[in-house]
Amino acid sequence: MTGSLFPEAPAPITVAELNRRARNLLENHFETLWVAGELSNVKKSPAGHWYFDLKDASASVSCVVFQSRARFLDFRPENGQQVEVRARVTLYEPRGGFQLGVEEMRRAGRGALYEAFEKLKARLDAEGLFDPERKKPIPAFARAIGIVTSPAAAALRDVLTTLARRAPMVPVVIYPAAVQGDGAAAQIARMVRVANERNEVDVILVCRGGGSLEDLWAFNEEVVARSIAASRIPVVSGVGHETDFTIADFAADLRAATPTAAAVAASPDREELAGSVSALRRRLARDIGRVIDARAQRLDIAARRLLTPAERIERSRERLALAWRALRRALPDLAAQGRANARLRDQLAASLQRRLREHSRHVSALGDALSHLDPNQVLGRGYSIVRDASGHVRMTSEGLSAGDALDITFSEGGAAATVREPRPR
Repeated sequence: MTGSLFPEAPAPITVAELNRRARNLLENHFETLWVAGELSNVKKSPAGHWYFDLKDASASVSCVVFQSRARFLDFRPENGQQVEVRARVTLYEPRGGFQLGVEEMRRAGRGALYEAFEKLKARLDAEGLFDPERKKPIPAFARAIGIVTSPAAAALRDVLTTLARRAPMVPVVIYPAAVQGDGAAAQIARMVRVANERNEVDVILVCRGGGSLEDLWAFNEEVVARSIAASRIPVVSGVGHETDFTIADFAADLRAATPTAAAVAASPDREELAGSVSALRRRLARDIGRVIDARAQRLDIAARRLLTPAERIERSRERLALAWRALRRALPDLAAQGRANARLRDQLAASLQRRLREHSRHVSALGDALSHLDPNQVLGRGYSIVRDASGHVRMTSEGLSAGDALDITFSEGGAAATVREPRPR
């Protein structure tokens, strides 16, 4: 037969070609769009890619966030989270799986809440509520630690476990407060004030575990921020995961990435302290040993220089003998000096005798010469001495007048006389 009642079937295509055409069709037909849903079957690959299903009440779709985009996420995807994803519709060719290639993901409703968060943060920041100068230092060795959180919170168990491991000697005071839902912010703020009023702790931890922006919203309320900023006791904020930031974090004196990190920041590490004490003990022992060795060496040297009483006496005797010999060398020869003094005495006596004799002869000669001039000698030969009333010796009658008184000295005795008639020469 040269013909057929049925037209010839077209050549078949491969499955890979079919999936490629379907992918091109989907990507060309759909623009990048936002899709809302709940996360389920969340998994993270060793390469850093996130895989999950995005579902609502009646359908689900597979999604992937590649590592190049996942590093920009500001939260950790978890099952049950309500999210909004900006994605491109595509098909995974090897399996023919319809999926969304996610380029951006945010928590559902984040837009309005985030806007409120930014407005409050900007206003409080403008007031200076977050200024670094307001921050108080966290004590290195707190006498007691206060915790403001819910008694039923898993974060409390983590904090208590950490504190028990690091610093079991530090008392812990729990100030119970709801950390989610209506009235939670007011309770948190009131417990911070109560801790300050009681003044029984040195640092306050305000903490809760991770959650959505809505779950953590109590810590974004103004009343909580102001109570933390007004706290006289230093406050450490440990709310959510590492990527979560709340207004309480900015108002606190220290922001910790997690509740566990807050417990670490507020407590000393017992094991680290024990290691430091052991190191100091070893260093002190070495230093004391060196001091003892040095003192022992000095004592040994001093002991070698120390003398017995007998040795000291003998050395004193030797020094005395040396001094006596030196003294004897320094003293003159007393015997020779005595003999010299005797000779000088004899010479002096002879000289004195000789001088006396010479002076005696000289005095006798002077006496003989003087005797010739003695008026008494003259008077003895019949002369007399006449003095006027003034006591002057009168050698002549010139100047005398009748009635003048005269005094006459004879060889023996004298007489007073009155001039009756002066006679000129």
